[in-house]
Amino acid sequence: MNKSFGVVALIVLAISGTAAVAGERTVTFAVDNMTCASCPYIVKSSMAAVHGVAKVAVSFAAKTATVTFDDAKTNPDAIAAASLNAGYPAHAKPQGS
Repeated sequence: MNKSFGVVALIVLAISGTAAVAGERTVTFAVDNMTCASCPYIVKSSMAAVHGVAKVAVSFAAKTATVTFDDAKTNPDAIAAASLNAGYPAHAKPQGS
């Protein structure tokens, strides 16, 4: 009985520890191929369509997209892939740049 309780407690701790790490995250992407006024709208729409994305702000002048998302539901690679599929390759910029 005590062994099974210990195993269950360990599983619960592992699951709750994973949930505690997941949360809202913001990443800025460098976006290629934005050459006209409609490009930021397309980039924003494609990134916002990814499940888990909460907010997208695109800067045509800086050629960037700043995305806030739930990292339990998506990740930067999936967001970049959505932009690439729309014709705009995106690469996550290192933090602090």
